Amino acid sequence: MNFSLTIVIVAITVLVSWRAFNDRALLERLILWPPAVERNKQYDRLLTHGFIHADWMHLLFNMITLWSFGTAVERVFSEWITPIGYVLFYLSAIVIAILPTYLRHRHDANYRSLGASGGVSAVLFSFILFDPWSKLIIFPIPVPIPAFLFALLYVGYSIWMDRRGGDNVNHSAHLWGAAYGVLFTLVLEPRVFSHFTQSLLQSGSP
Repeated sequence: MNFSLTIVIVAITVLVSWRAFNDRALLERLILWPPAVERNKQYDRLLTHGFIHADWMHLLFNMITLWSFGTAVERVFSEWITPIGYVLFYLSAIVIAILPTYLRHRHDANYRSLGASGGVSAVLFSFILFDPWSKLIIFPIPVPIPAFLFALLYVGYSIWMDRRGGDNVNHSAHLWGAAYGVLFTLVLEPRVFSHFTQSLLQSGSP
């Protein structure tokens, strides 16, 4: 049986999130609160916010997505940069994805952010490069859609909602996480881009 570090990440995230649901002090220590980073030098919050979530629905959506696509990305990355390299990719994606938000709100004592969406977006978009015609089931869309089409809709929606604001979702982290996943993958193996374009041109045929 193959050992999966993706499942380990999911298990740790579920455990920490579950603990934080019932421990306000733990939640407040792990959440991204810019003044704590700026004044108290608690830089670990740039990472730890990715291991807590707002509620069970938020947690389950992120972890199901990570498990569904992370195991495939893990297999590829493990061959390229070892399994530990894959874990570092995921963890670094959480940090990179939140940096623009942190810089924008670094002096805002009322701002808080939590959730693994930046890292999950990086994994998902890396997977899309490998298999753009893979069918994704996205609630509330009733039928599966090709991964590359989901990517276009996802980016467009995230840009629109980031500019609009007001829904308490960090769409900026989604976008930066997706961009990081694509760039990281292409830097590791530039030939993935030609594979991606050729796969698109084949229109999903075997």
